[in-house]
Amino acid sequence: MIHSLFIVNSGGEVFLEKHWRSVVSRSVCEYFLDAQRAAPYDVPPVIATPHYYLITVQRDAVSLVAACKQEVPPLFVIEFLHRVVDTFQDYFGDCSESVIKDNYVVVYELLDEMLDNGFPLATESNILKELIKPPNILRTIANTVTGKSNVSTTLPSGQLSAVRWRRSGVRYTNNEAYFDVIEEVDAIIDKSGSTVFAEIQGHIDCCIKLSGMPDLTLSFMNPRLFDDVSFHPCVRYKRWEAERLLSFIPPDGNFRLMSYHISSQSVVAIPIYIRHNFSIKTGEQGRLDLTIGPRNTLGRTVDKVKLELTMPRCVLNCLLTPNQGKYTFDSVTKTLSWDVGRIDVSKLPNIRGSVSITPGTTNIDANPSVNVQFQISQLAVSGLKVNRLDMYGEKYKPFKGVKYLTKAGKFQVRM
Repeated sequence: MIHSLFIVNSGGEVFLEKHWRSVVSRSVCEYFLDAQRAAPYDVPPVIATPHYYLITVQRDAVSLVAACKQEVPPLFVIEFLHRVVDTFQDYFGDCSESVIKDNYVVVYELLDEMLDNGFPLATESNILKELIKPPNILRTIANTVTGKSNVSTTLPSGQLSAVRWRRSGVRYTNNEAYFDVIEEVDAIIDKSGSTVFAEIQGHIDCCIKLSGMPDLTLSFMNPRLFDDVSFHPCVRYKRWEAERLLSFIPPDGNFRLMSYHISSQSVVAIPIYIRHNFSIKTGEQGRLDLTIGPRNTLGRTVDKVKLELTMPRCVLNCLLTPNQGKYTFDSVTKTLSWDVGRIDVSKLPNIRGSVSITPGTTNIDANPSVNVQFQISQLAVSGLKVNRLDMYGEKYKPFKGVKYLTKAGKFQVRM
């Protein structure tokens, strides 16, 4: 399975390595670094080298590189690497280089428990927290003085049970269950404003703090929207196939209940539009005029809007006037960034002005594209709605809540 794991920072330095079946030289990471330098935003997830297969995941500012000697299912290793990052975030609140370096001991203890001789063993957060206590100041001081480690001497109560993701004896004063429905819109809009491609990648994140062993049932108003789904192991899949509802005994704390994909363009409502006018004449200055506005948002506010536009190579500078937000132009990468913020419907954000080009330029490629980022709170752009949440097996009444969030994934408007 996995022989070695390397964690690489954004500068290309291997700052942590862990070996299981055999020691693999960190020089094997040069193949990954070469691929990263060639295409920083499109590194192949699987890289074949003369002696190893490198399977990679990039999260935040760090990259995880797993070295495998034999052929393995790549998605299996990729899922495990994502689980490693999720575990670090659950333990330390972040998965940055500085945080990992501050918690080297706990990181190595976690990797020892999560992988046994190269094969995944304990990957559920609840089980790991019984095995290895999350770090805090008092525990760190006590371990330093006494020489003890964070690793428990007893086996977790839930590791050998049928419900291995939930620890036993959970008790809370306030019982609550909160669900976040988050959707990312991937779209390509052509010059005329028509949709060339559109799909939605969504997931439901949960924060469950319930006493005892509750059995939950979550139903949707329109479950037939989903084209493809992926569930947490706690979900009873046969019940979903038969009734299109989620029946599960939840883990304790934060976890991802399900991920889904909607590819039908008729369902995907594009929540914003851009009116654009960009023209460059040979040997003269160009003109740029951009206006962005909301569409199909059901009255919700579009927030955290940012536009990035890669200008043609002949552009020297941009002299623009925005009526909202700030803009920057990088003359090296030819990237124009406009940080809009919130869209006010009464006065739509607009940026316009002149574009300076290299004198004597005759061959002008004046068809850039705009990459858009945005967020819309309390809206699921697919129309997905949670119908109700029922609880069985316990007699108390929990606090329940659902939040919706739509944001841009790979959202591009061609000019």
